[in-house]
Amino acid sequence: MSKQASREDEEEEPFSHGKDPNLQSSEVTEGADRAPHRAMFRAMGFDDEDLGSPMVGIANPAADITPCNVHLDDVADAAIEGVEDAGGMPIEFGTITISDAISMGTEGMKASLISREVIADSVELVAFGERMDALVTVAGCDKNLPGMMMASIRTDLPSVFLYGGSIMPGEHEGREVTVQSVFEGVGTYAEGDMSADELDDLERNACPGAGSCGGMFTANTMASISEALGMAPLGTASAPAESEERYDVARRSGEAVLNAVENDIRPSDVLSKKSFENAIALQVAVGGSTNAVLHLLALAAEAGIDLGIDEFDEISRRTPKIANLEPGGTKVMKDLHEEGGVPVVIRRLLDAGLFHGDAMTVTGRTIEEELEQLDLPDDDDVGGDFIYPVDDPYQEEGAIKILKGNLAPDGAVLKVTGDDKFHHSGPVRVFEGEEDAMAYVQEGHIESGDVIAIRNEGPQGGPGMREMLGVTAAVVGQGHEDDVALLTDGRFSGATRGPMVGHVAPEAAMGGPIALLEDGDEVTVDIPNRELSVDLSEEELAERKEEWEPHPPNYTSGVLAKYGNDFGSAANGAVTNPGAKRQD
Repeated sequence: MSKQASREDEEEEPFSHGKDPNLQSSEVTEGADRAPHRAMFRAMGFDDEDLGSPMVGIANPAADITPCNVHLDDVADAAIEGVEDAGGMPIEFGTITISDAISMGTEGMKASLISREVIADSVELVAFGERMDALVTVAGCDKNLPGMMMASIRTDLPSVFLYGGSIMPGEHEGREVTVQSVFEGVGTYAEGDMSADELDDLERNACPGAGSCGGMFTANTMASISEALGMAPLGTASAPAESEERYDVARRSGEAVLNAVENDIRPSDVLSKKSFENAIALQVAVGGSTNAVLHLLALAAEAGIDLGIDEFDEISRRTPKIANLEPGGTKVMKDLHEEGGVPVVIRRLLDAGLFHGDAMTVTGRTIEEELEQLDLPDDDDVGGDFIYPVDDPYQEEGAIKILKGNLAPDGAVLKVTGDDKFHHSGPVRVFEGEEDAMAYVQEGHIESGDVIAIRNEGPQGGPGMREMLGVTAAVVGQGHEDDVALLTDGRFSGATRGPMVGHVAPEAAMGGPIALLEDGDEVTVDIPNRELSVDLSEEELAERKEEWEPHPPNYTSGVLAKYGNDFGSAANGAVTNPGAKRQD
């Protein structure tokens, strides 16, 4: 026997930790040639038992720049505890977040959608570069949620999605309020119907602690959808951020990911066309954010699953709205939690044949099997004054409508928060960006019957497709919730209400018809007929297109220019991943 072979026999055991060789992390923990790698791990306090265990990445976007994420270190700690208890090796790492509410109404809001891509890119890079075996992806603010799920899909590692939970409502003059109330209060104050002292008191009391915005806005919509997709265990979305239940959920998520590793359950095993149909059914039934259209299209593109924007409308036509939550209603996520959370809504949809019970979840059980595992209140005891039966719904159709016409050949998105028979025609006032439109509204120029168009705010034109809660809330705050329409190639916050049409595609930067609008053109928004159109002939639109010149790019270098050049159409999810199923 050679000296080298003898040494290898002698030293094989000290350099092996009994790890399953099929685990990706064995590439950095096993064998004599990985001694330097193990030395690095030992410097961080990991021992032989850790090195022999599955390596689970805990992706944590904790930050002190938003209440949505300020508590996520504690949530991640609970998940780490769950991973350790289940026999895993947790490795926590960070990524960015952008506070949508704080950047709203500023140039900074252009960073929001880009942050979805950066989060997905960064988590994918760390998981790939460090050879991790699994992920627990923690999320707080809006774009954290789709970004984290996109990363899980790309890596296709066993993954559990973990939401940080929503904020509790504040109290103002004896009523519950949210940040939506403050945004609308700005418009009411500008109109002279709210005093400075009242607005100041509202500001000081609307957000009482940690957690994501409390209504069925974008974060809570995507958290709810994570359950419908099967990416998070049922019943994990609704517990408030500052509750012991939230930390129980985190610990159970840490344990669940080890089960996923043991049984080799990956996102590609969980996600299917049925999963996405379930997600849309839930979104339209609870009145979820229009942003979920964008994010679900992006998630489906990452997963290679055919999903088109028209399918949101098809599902919404057959699925009634049965939960009346903010922004259209008065209840928030903590109220839904007290009724049993997202699973009670899913159960009603499933019983009505509007949900696929055989869709898979990260637990290895189907949706229907998961529901049987939960201790839910009897259906007759659920609802109060905001969760309705399917056969006696709040509205006969779901909340999301896809409008088309000569202003939006590829589609536009509207969420019904009021009259679902809304039909509106009026002269348009065109603005080349959000700031000019906001100034116009705040100066009191809008009148009943107006149509406001804001363009060059799309994925490429902004870039970044700004949300415009400031403008929409100011319109509503001035008493024009039902008689002024707004359309844009940008986006709206999940807290937006009223006849506000976003995601107009093709966008202005790509020469879409919205780029050809002129002040005074007659624009029609017709919800029953799903129409968004301008009273111009094809010939006149073609003539204007001949004379049209692209708006010069707002940024020519840096991250905004880079991602702005990469974004695809909003009609396909505004994806930037060249490997995703882009249809631009």
